[in-house]
Amino acid sequence: MMAAPLADGVLLPRDLPLWQMARPYLDVRCNDEHTIIAYALARAFLRENPGADESVVLPAILLHDVGWKRIDPDLLLLAIGRNPTRKDLVRDHEVHGVKMAREILESHRPEGVDIDAVLAIIDGHDTTKNARSLNDAVVKDADKAWRATMHGMTTICGWYGTTLAEHVETLEKVSNPYMLTPAGRAFAEAMCASVKAQTMLDGYMGRTTND
Repeated sequence: MMAAPLADGVLLPRDLPLWQMARPYLDVRCNDEHTIIAYALARAFLRENPGADESVVLPAILLHDVGWKRIDPDLLLLAIGRNPTRKDLVRDHEVHGVKMAREILESHRPEGVDIDAVLAIIDGHDTTKNARSLNDAVVKDADKAWRATMHGMTTICGWYGTTLAEHVETLEKVSNPYMLTPAGRAFAEAMCASVKAQTMLDGYMGRTTND
């Protein structure tokens, strides 16, 4: 099957060179696919937050996870999940990510992009929970909202061997404090509600399932 054309696609033309340079660093923990979906979510959240600056938000979301490439792949799943034991690695990936993103941004110098503002968001996008600005809030929400997409749910369930119902239960507990904008909270709550209903369809339809 041929790849879908990129014209009129998810990424803005300005950001395509950044993606092409970042992509080799995003081939761990499904970060490449996560990044494209998070970027699309960021564009949607920008429409609901007109005070945010897309020239900061979009490059930041595109480059936010490049630092995971510098973390031992055998340790990645210890840094995230319900009971992470290596939270220090989350901070490490931010520190690495700032250095790597600076090299990418300074290599391309995208027009109209405040490089320092982008790097300031990457530095702390996971380890600072409160929004430091509206731009920061939109990036954080786009990053976390991936967990509530079907792609995010199936990916994470595959990592930990959990069910959709278990994943939704976890998201319902954390989506309100973690999502920082009204648009982000509405998206997460709606996705959780729809998937939760999906997991209950057999019962409502009177269908029996085989154990």
